[in-house]
Amino acid sequence: MKMQWALIAGLVFALLTGIFAVINVDSVQVNLLFNTVQIPLILLILGCTLIGGIIVGSYGIYRQYRLQRENKQLKLRVSELESSAATSNSSFDSFKSMDSLDSTQADSLVDNDSIQSQRKGNPTGTL
Repeated sequence: MKMQWALIAGLVFALLTGIFAVINVDSVQVNLLFNTVQIPLILLILGCTLIGGIIVGSYGIYRQYRLQRENKQLKLRVSELESSAATSNSSFDSFKSMDSLDSTQADSLVDNDSIQSQRKGNPTGTL
């Protein structure tokens, strides 16, 4: 939607510039620092508008290129972080499985201690 409004505004500006240029058809003297020339004002107006459009369009193309390059770099960074997160998750899972084995062994040791304490005459089963 924003692009449609920009296109409409550009067309209106071009139409107004064209009308303004057609109204001003007198010849004017232009000083080019090293020489002066007589140019019809219509050509001067249209030429300046064209040069301005080229400058603005070039800046837009440069900005688009820069954003695409930044987007590509960020996508590479995200994929690197995802791959490093996947490797750290797999190592975390192996630590978790080792932890669950250790907790199972610790539970069996606690059970053995409580059984042994009951045998010694401790009815509550605590140490």
